[in-house]
Amino acid sequence: MRAAQVTAFGGPEAVIVTEVPRPAPGPGEVLVRVQAVSVNYVDLVVIAGRYQFVPPLPFTPGKGPAGIIEAVGEGVTAWAPGDRVLAMAEIGSYAEYTLAPANQCYRLPAAMPFTEAASMALAYDTAWFALRERARFQPGETVLVLGATGAVGLAAVALAKALGGRVLAGVSSASKAQLALDAGADAIIDLSQPDIRESLRAQVKEVAGAVDIVIDPLGDIYFEAALRALAWKGRLVVVGFAAGNIPTLKANYLLVKNIEVSGLQISDYRKRVPQDVAACFAEIFSLYERGLVKPAPATVMKLDDVAQALAMLRDRAVNGRIVLTP
Repeated sequence: MRAAQVTAFGGPEAVIVTEVPRPAPGPGEVLVRVQAVSVNYVDLVVIAGRYQFVPPLPFTPGKGPAGIIEAVGEGVTAWAPGDRVLAMAEIGSYAEYTLAPANQCYRLPAAMPFTEAASMALAYDTAWFALRERARFQPGETVLVLGATGAVGLAAVALAKALGGRVLAGVSSASKAQLALDAGADAIIDLSQPDIRESLRAQVKEVAGAVDIVIDPLGDIYFEAALRALAWKGRLVVVGFAAGNIPTLKANYLLVKNIEVSGLQISDYRKRVPQDVAACFAEIFSLYERGLVKPAPATVMKLDDVAQALAMLRDRAVNGRIVLTP
């Protein structure tokens, strides 16, 4: 089968497409014939060898494929060949076939295209856990989403709105504002304004007073700025550091305003509480079937173009998601 391979850690140029043996499912596993898989920022970190789980070389990167079950391993009774699933494989999905744990597969709605399912993977589940589990979102609360035109950002905007929240979208330029508005944002917060430490809070104060929840995939200078915009008993969830630097925090600020900062590493939920992830996707797919959420149109590219796709993601040369199809 054809698959992307990394033989030495590095940038997108380290990924080549070649022929490798097709894997066979072991006990508790399924073999998925990949129909679509999203390109994710975390893949760049894995390929560079800087992720918290460093796979042994050589390996095939790629997480969260959508496809059709080709075969099942010993002990698997919940799935059968022909089932359409979203599979939460940690690596191996930039390929024509990949393995996934049977308890980390989720049945797709009949009307959901594979490209839309792949576009939702790793974004909607991350946003769901950030909102539902870490931030304890309640209908009527105001949510500020930083990096609102990234994959997780757009998912958080759409989910918060569908679940009954008021949503402020933090965007890096006015040209990206419409994408966030189309996803359901009620107002735009311009993250390109000077003196973001003061200007972010001033913008929030003008449109909402303060926010109950911040979803932060950016870090860097935006973390502190957003923290200052939280209401009393507000909650900020750290999802990533796409803007570069990892910020630090003076704990006295938490005490003075009775606010909380928590983090989300979605892979741990899949490993430790797969039943909670199943509940997550059940709600996401229900919202999709009711027309309350829909992923933004993705840029669809071929598996052979994986290095180019990763470079485009690294260089922020595309809005929304990139999805690869074998």
